[in-house]
Amino acid sequence: MSDDLRELPLRERKKLRTRRALAETALRLFTERGYDATTLDDLCDMVEVSKRTFFRNYRSKEDVALAADSDLWSAYLDHVATLELDGPLLDTLRRALDTTLGAMDPDWDRRFLATRELSEGVPALQSHSLGYCQDTTRAMVETVTERARGDIDEVRLRLTVEIFVAAWRTASLRWTAQGGRGGRDGLMKLVEETFALLPDALTCSV
Repeated sequence: MSDDLRELPLRERKKLRTRRALAETALRLFTERGYDATTLDDLCDMVEVSKRTFFRNYRSKEDVALAADSDLWSAYLDHVATLELDGPLLDTLRRALDTTLGAMDPDWDRRFLATRELSEGVPALQSHSLGYCQDTTRAMVETVTERARGDIDEVRLRLTVEIFVAAWRTASLRWTAQGGRGGRDGLMKLVEETFALLPDALTCSV
């Protein structure tokens, strides 16, 4: 049993196991059978849970397909909500990403890569992913605003968060295009390289 499960009460451990089983099985079925060819009934039958239980864990078929994404950003937002924000915000957000990536479960990068590869061929998942990205960006702005010690300019804050998200997206797309080369270490290296390019990108000319 993993440490994060062992520390939880029994009821919470059961809920987390069910949630993980749904996500793992969904990703496998969507990859093997095809996203459109797999129904929620198929998924629930395979995991041996009711649809009611499914909807207690995920809002939709798209949500469970993108569980690796939501796992990362839920953990990230929880971490940012604990930080004392001081100094350049982009640097703080970047360090928080390193910490969150390092703390994800050992199998997360495999699931994330499979999710990204699946999404590339499914328009419904691409659309849902963009919507989720917008929701996450909004939540980041709200979280930072709540943690800020004083007044913070909304336009500058939103622009900083948008730059952060764009840098992450660029790095993760590069990693996916490379077939997940280097595993999580490879992803984190690309994140570091991409953020290092931001000053040059802001003055890029053609």
